[in-house]
Amino acid sequence: MSTTVRPIAAGLVPPVWPETIPGARFAAAIERQSPKGCDIALIGLPDDLGVRLNSGRPGASKGPIEFRAALARYGVADPPDITWPKVFDVGDIMPDTGSDADALARTHATITSVVSEILNLGLFPIAIGGGHDLTFPFVRAVAQKHGTLDGVYLDAHLDVRPEPGSGMPFRRLIEDGHARRLHVFGLNRVVTTEAHARWFTDHDGVIHAPDARPRTPEDFPVWPCFVSLDLDVIDSAHAPGVSAINPAGWSAADAQAAAVAAGRTPSVRCFDLMELSPPHDHDGRTARLAAHLFLSFLHGFAQRPR
Repeated sequence: MSTTVRPIAAGLVPPVWPETIPGARFAAAIERQSPKGCDIALIGLPDDLGVRLNSGRPGASKGPIEFRAALARYGVADPPDITWPKVFDVGDIMPDTGSDADALARTHATITSVVSEILNLGLFPIAIGGGHDLTFPFVRAVAQKHGTLDGVYLDAHLDVRPEPGSGMPFRRLIEDGHARRLHVFGLNRVVTTEAHARWFTDHDGVIHAPDARPRTPEDFPVWPCFVSLDLDVIDSAHAPGVSAINPAGWSAADAQAAAVAAGRTPSVRCFDLMELSPPHDHDGRTARLAAHLFLSFLHGFAQRPR
């Protein structure tokens, strides 16, 4: 199968897929040449500089390529009772080659610029990362298109650090006026500082109860919103291949239910799956889970009222 794609914006490189994908697989139907007739834009964000700046374990830069490899082997083209939305793989947004906070800011600027051009095609954007800081420029582009957003993120961490790095996206979205109110599900309180929790709640953030799970559209804001799923919200038994493993996280079924519900929710304007770190994966189980969650979101999206 060809791995070439006509770039739709500067800063994009073609996606890398296995040479051969059986026609019965969902991935065989993903469009790589033209967005015409498509509903969804798949966007790779292959960068983990933010993780390294936060002294985390690197590897998430390999997330998009391993996600595609897993998706090529998982999911059928014609499942019962599901009509898949049409997906256009725009490719990967390439990061800056530097290694400091200024390089991270340049990468963020490129992501916002490219995603803005993708949004002008009328596609619903889904991003695969990559460090969680990349949610900031991704959502920034969506907010510039649709207005200030509410936010829902499924994450073991608050990610409201003031310093540049993978732990900063949601603070920046609030401070820069791109997000109005944030909801976090799955927070691990034993790795959350009191100062960060206070900043979050002082800015109208909602920390949902440890046993809370978003399972229906009614669990999401009615105001236009973004949904970000950090794979480290999932227990390390199911998702070892992440930047920071979670010893007591959600089940894979919990994450699946949340992804389907987010897909079904008309107010959700974008979705991302972040922190897939293949060097730390075992038998590709986290990459396959990421592929499953992507398909789960599409399953929900197919149920949206037209």
